[in-house]
Amino acid sequence: MFVENTLKEGERRGWIEVVCGSMFSGKTEELIRRLKRARIAKLKVEIFKPEVDVRYDENQVVSHDSNAIHSTAVPSAAHILLLANNVDVVGVDEAQFFDDGLVDVCNTLANRGVRVICAGLDMDYTGKPFGVMPKLMATAEFVTKVHAICVRCGHIANHSHRLTKDEQVVLLGETDAYQALCRDCFHKVNDKLSHDS
Repeated sequence: MFVENTLKEGERRGWIEVVCGSMFSGKTEELIRRLKRARIAKLKVEIFKPEVDVRYDENQVVSHDSNAIHSTAVPSAAHILLLANNVDVVGVDEAQFFDDGLVDVCNTLANRGVRVICAGLDMDYTGKPFGVMPKLMATAEFVTKVHAICVRCGHIANHSHRLTKDEQVVLLGETDAYQALCRDCFHKVNDKLSHDS
């Protein structure tokens, strides 16, 4: 059945996109790609990241491949609404580190006609859903799951295996602290760790 476009001239329709996956899967790279294309289309773009993430740069979202785009670090999701005025597209990196208010913020922006693109880890280092991500993915119109390559066997990886014994959920790190593993290797490593302890 054909549905006629009922938008009036000048009206905008917003939506939410989520790019998720493990560490080293290209989430931030994909976020940056989409935001740069929006800028090529002459759309007004704002990018936000949590203040806690200062691994590469305080004022930029930076991928593991050193691709970067200017961003604003904010202490909470509510600050995004305060700063995202007169924009067409809002990007949010490391969404899993934001508070539960991020879902309401993204929905408010989308309801105003803003395209919202969030990137984040869907699972923590134990393999459990990470923070606000499940709720965000449930309300999004589009969800893209990207994969890394398992460093042990070469299959697709969807787990972020922590190499340190630190058990806090939020632990910023790179290849010194994490490695990407497939489901099978992740369970083998964790079964061995539980038997060794």
